[in-house]
Parts: sequence; C-alpha cells; structure tokens
Amino acid sequence: MSLFERLQKASSEEDVKDEYIKALHLKGVQRNLIDIQTKEVWFEAKFGSKKSLYEMFTQLLFYIHRALKDGEYIPPFLCVVDSVKAAIMKTDVALPLLQDKNVKIKWGKSASDVTREALDLVSQYIGTHFVSFNIETHEQEFIDTLSNAIKKGEIIRTQITPDNLKQVFDKWVDMVGREIVNASPEDYAVLFFADVMSDGKTSIHAALPAELLHRGDKPVFLFKGKTYELGSHEGYSQFWAIYHRPPKEEYRSYLLERRDSLIPVDERTFKGAYYTPLPVVDKAYDLLEKTLGANWQRDYYVWDMCCGVGNLEAKHSNHHHLFMSTLDEEDVDIMKAAKICVGAARFQYDYLNDDITDTGEIDYSLTDKIPQSLRDVIRDANEGKKKLLVLINPPYAEVGSAFNASSKENTAKTGVNKTRFGQFGMKKYGKASNELFTQFVARIAKEIPNATLAMFSTLKYVNAQTMETFRNNWGSKYLAGFAIHSKSFDGIKGDFPIGFLIWKTSIKECVFPEEISCEVLDKNVVPIGEKKFYSATNDKYLANWIGRPKPNAIEIIPLKNAISPATRTTDLRCKFWSNGAVGYMRVNSNDMQQANDTSLFSSGYSGGHGFYVNEDNLSRLAVIFSVRKVVNYSWLNDRDQFLQPNGELSEEFKNDCLVYMLFNGSNLTAGANGLEWNGKKWNIVNHFIPFTETEVEATDQFESDFMVRYMDGKIFSAEAQAVLDEGKKIWQAYFKQSFNHKIHEEFKLNRSDVGWYQIRMALKAQNDSGNAIPVNFEPFEAAYKALSEKLRPLVYTYGFLK
Repeated sequence: MSLFERLQKASSEEDVKDEYIKALHLKGVQRNLIDIQTKEVWFEAKFGSKKSLYEMFTQLLFYIHRALKDGEYIPPFLCVVDSVKAAIMKTDVALPLLQDKNVKIKWGKSASDVTREALDLVSQYIGTHFVSFNIETHEQEFIDTLSNAIKKGEIIRTQITPDNLKQVFDKWVDMVGREIVNASPEDYAVLFFADVMSDGKTSIHAALPAELLHRGDKPVFLFKGKTYELGSHEGYSQFWAIYHRPPKEEYRSYLLERRDSLIPVDERTFKGAYYTPLPVVDKAYDLLEKTLGANWQRDYYVWDMCCGVGNLEAKHSNHHHLFMSTLDEEDVDIMKAAKICVGAARFQYDYLNDDITDTGEIDYSLTDKIPQSLRDVIRDANEGKKKLLVLINPPYAEVGSAFNASSKENTAKTGVNKTRFGQFGMKKYGKASNELFTQFVARIAKEIPNATLAMFSTLKYVNAQTMETFRNNWGSKYLAGFAIHSKSFDGIKGDFPIGFLIWKTSIKECVFPEEISCEVLDKNVVPIGEKKFYSATNDKYLANWIGRPKPNAIEIIPLKNAISPATRTTDLRCKFWSNGAVGYMRVNSNDMQQANDTSLFSSGYSGGHGFYVNEDNLSRLAVIFSVRKVVNYSWLNDRDQFLQPNGELSEEFKNDCLVYMLFNGSNLTAGANGLEWNGKKWNIVNHFIPFTETEVEATDQFESDFMVRYMDGKIFSAEAQAVLDEGKKIWQAYFKQSFNHKIHEEFKLNRSDVGWYQIRMALKAQNDSGNAIPVNFEPFEAAYKALSEKLRPLVYTYGFLK
C-alpha cells in the first residue's frame, strides 16, 4: 500500500506523523512542540489538507525564530506535510528574514496562533524557495529528495538528460502543458523547450520558436505572436521543484535535436496485447539509465522484436537508434497512424519463425525482412564495435497454456514448441523449448551473443527446476532488475512477480548466477523493498530429496479427493499400488506457486505427481508436506523453490512435522466402503489414525494401527503434544455424535476408521445443522496455530526456502 493510500486511512494528526516517519525511515525522532524533530529536519504535520504550505512553513519558522533568539540548535532543513502534500526547504533561505533587525514580525502567542501579518511576510519572502510535492503522484520523488537532503546536505533537483527527456516531457505535459490555456497538443513540444531552455527568468537559447516570459512573477509563453497563460500555476511550481533547469550545456544541442520524438503519450493508444503500462515503462527506463549510464540512449542501439504497438519505446527519445519489429502487420499500421516512434525502423517480423533454417541457423535472405541498417548494427555489435540492447516484453506461453504480462486473458497454446526455432534451435536447452520467452532468449544468444538483454518475464528461467538445462547453456552476467506485482499489468490472472532483468549475455561464458537481487515494486509501481531469487542444481531441489517407490501390479481406485473416485478419462494416473504402501502423497511442482497442491490420500491420486507413502519414507514425506504447507503464500514468493535441508534435522522437528501433517486440512486420508469406479466397488483403509480405538472411544475396531505403532516411542514437543491432545478431543466428539443420513452418505461414514477430513467435515456439517450441541474447534485451532508458528521460521533455518 502506498504512503498516499495509508494517509487517506489516517484518522488523526498522530497517524499522519506515524506514516511519514515510517515512509521516510527517520532516525532519532523526537516529538515535542515541534511535530517531528530530527537532527537534520524539523517537520510541521497536519491532518487533512486545509492548511497551505505557506501557513505550515510560517508555523515552523515560529520555532526557528525562537531557537535563534535562545541560541539553540536549528536544523538545516524544514519540511511540512499533511494528508495529500509535502514540501521541503533549506532553513537558511529564511534566516535573513528572521535575523533582519529592521523587520519586526508579530508572531503571535504560539505556532498555531501566528498572525496574518507574519503569514504574509513569510509567504512573500520564501516565495518558491521550497520544493513541493503531490504525494499521490510524486511520493517517491518526495522521499528521494528528503533522503538526499539528509545524506548530502542539499536539495538536489533531477537533471534533464537525453535519457530521461521523453519521461520528463510526458510529466511536463501532465503537470504544465495541459494547464496552458488554448495551447494545442501539437505545440506542446515547442512550448516545453521554451520552458526547459531557460533558467526560470532568462532564455539561454535565442533561436527557439517559442519563448518563456513573465508577467509579474507569473510565467507566460510567447508563440507565433500570441501569449499563452497558465490556467493554474500549481503543477508548474511542483514540476520545477522536482527538475533542474536549464539542462547542462553538454546536453542542450542533443536535446533540441530530439524534438521530433516528443509526441504526447496517451496511455489508451497502447491498450491491448503486449501492453506494458507506462508507469512500469518509466521504472524500466530509470533502471536502464542507472545501469547502462546516463547516455545509454545515445550509446546503445535498441531492438524490440516483439514491440506490439511500441509502448516499451514510448519513453525513448532517440528514435534513430530504435528497431521495432512485431508479429502483426496491423501493429505496424497502428504505430504509423499514431505517429509512434516516427524516426524508428518499424517492420513486421516473426522472430521465432522467420529466417530460421532446418538446422536452426539464421539466414536473413530467407525473408529479406530485416533492414540492412539493423543487419549492420548486429554485425558491428558482434564484432564489439557497437552496443546493442534487446528490450522486450515477450509472450510468456508454455505448451498447453499462455499468458503475457500484457495480454487480456489466458489462452491455451498448443504446439508452442513447434515454432521453427523451437523445433530446430532449442535442442540443447531441454524443457525451455516449451516456453516462448526462452525461445526468444535462445535465438538472441545465438544471433547477437554480445547483446545486452533487458526483458520483462516471469522468473521461471532464474530458478525453476525445469530450467536447469537452459541455465547451464545460457551464459549471462546479471546487471540489475526489479520484480513487480503481476496486478500492475492489465488483465493478468493470478498473483506473482514479473521480473524486469538486465543481462549482459555471452554464449562463451555459461555461468549462471546462484542468486540475483531485485528491487520490489507493488501493483501501484511503488518500491516496497528488495528480494533475492536463487537458482540451484537439480540435486539440490527438495523434490529430489527422496526416491519414488515403484508401483506393483495390485489394482487400486484412483481418487480426485478424499472419498471421490476419479472422473478424468485422459492421463489417468495411480491405478496400481506399491509394495508396503500406506498412502499416496500428491506433491505438484517444486515451488511456492504449487505448494498448495500438496495432499495425502489413502489411495492413489488420479493426477499423479507424487509419491507412494511407506514406513521407510514417511518421516521425510511428513517434512516435505509440512515445509510446503506451513509458509504463507504471497505474490512475491510465488516462484521460490523448495530446497533440500542444509544439515541434519532434529528429531523434534521431524516429529513436529508428522503431527502437523496428520492434522492439516490437506490430510485427505480416509476410510470408506463401496466407492464406485470403473464398474466396480472399492474399499479404502485409513492408516493414518494417531490414536487407538480405546483412546477415542470408537464404536468398532480400526482395520489398521500403522500410525499408532509408527508413533510409539517418539517424544513430542509441547506444541505437537497440544495438537495431539486437542485433536483427540475432536476424534472423541465424533464418536459421540449421531449423524443423519445425509451427512453419513456425503462423507461416507460407513467405517470406524474414518480420516481427519471426514471427521472435521462431518462435525462442521452437524454444527451447521443446529440439531446438536456444537463441537468447539477453537482450542484445537489455537494449538495447531502455535505449532505452525513454531515450524514456519525453521523452514528458513534448515534451508528449505532461502
């Protein structure tokens, strides 16, 4: 949640103070007469937004005046904040006014009671010497400005450079251009340069078609013999509080040459397939500048071979260095009609099918679609004479499914690996041939081995178990990246991280990093921290910690739930049992995304993807079950991989895991007679009852005492024993009940050795009926929660997750 969103939920001035203290990571905070006081900054804070910035600064200066009078310490910076806005000012801006003996300011009795005379005097004096921010739109800029002020002792405005020119222009249009009365959007670029090429009062470039003038202290623009005024000056003040002008002399000519690239961007232009939201593009360009240098748009040529209608290039100001190809000719037509990146080379090209021979080689003569200028850049890049950046948001499709961080819906994609490059160019990459985006990466590695790659994608290629072969054959050096919530993209189903990672590639150096660190952005594109993603070799994954017992020839009933026979007719698994088996554990995939697909059954699971459970492997399977289930899922850990433990596990931990598994909601073991499947009736036996018939006051004998014998002699922790004790009470309550026919039939209560699933569901149905004294689950739930909280940090201590 952003700072602005939290401020809107504040109910008092104290709440506002708390939120700013947290957001700014302030240290050494005091709260006296001054709302927030640190060594570097004094704050005046208000709840709501009724007080002006000038009034709040005047109140702060009341305290500065008194400190000067008493010879006390004063901070270098003053800051005023409320629920929607903030501003920062250097204290020494106001000192001449406060120290002028010829100026007598009537302050009033207190800071909250300053006089109108004081307000007018201070307001006139400080003028626009402070930097103001709208927290809803410029939260991060405010945080960065204040942090830099504390660290460096200066309020540092952002320079306008060739690499951020388009981003700055888009913000100028939003904050200034649209406030210029009667100005046409076609004239924004001209007016922008008139504004930029000035120090705020005097133009530094005489040959511009428009000029910035002033009436009094208000800016006006002169263009084609007409003057244009601003309808509101608020955005103008805020904009030039953030950016420095004029640009450095070394940039000025280059910036003026880029005028043809400055067309106002309408986000609606890019809606549709392969759409990356413009705020996300902004963050990507910020990272590219930070990683590749302030002049990356001048130094690098860029090829986006799945550009759609060009939104990834919307913030680029050097169109003559852009090559933009897309699968659909219609996208090229849209770019031309909308005048998107007019100076770029824009053309139709099917990157995974065009110019690929039957041996997986690349031959441009097959289609002759690649412009000669791009061929020359590719050649020079491969020879080290030029720099080429591949900037892409490719489609993310796997055999059987497809989605893209910009697609509107999930659609089935059969034959993904049947692209020409998938068929002929991916032979050494293993299962990565099933993914479209890794096919793009593999062709890029073959075609432009010295390229720099900046790509939006899932993080599967970084840490997925199925991608080890790909990682072993794709040499690359990680430079930088961020991970962003999938919900920041339109139409995405599910919650998971999408990475924008920058790599220096080289097929000569096949060494993939063991870990990468990313900045983390939430769905509102607000930074919320940092996270590491880890790769591992196949022998380190938890899925390979245990051998898989083989099936025998004894037929069994495959289940889709605890007591529900399989209904699937294709790819039906687990129709046979295994020697010594007492159950089957479904364990789907090796990451947090699929961790919920972990269940224990009394017969085979119809979808497979698991292990037969026997006495020899039960201890480890209980650990696997528990570490997959006990950690809370979040969008950010969605792709985290489970790893084998980093050392010997304690007996207490293993026994805790056993109890956790036995009483988890995904323990679907059951006892039932007469389950119908494949024209026959089947019985299933429950081997996972941790109590004897006497302990739970059962009405009949249990067919299996496997779990009681297995647990005999084990010592359980206080937390595990509490779960066993409370669980026994639930089991006893079950045998005291008399269930009606409906409940009896629904949960197949026709044997005494029913399972935890049947007991819980039958008792809850009985509670809901209102026909019996309800069974209280709360003591059990509290005990189980305590066990879970004990186990959760140990998942990381033992290295199952990093």
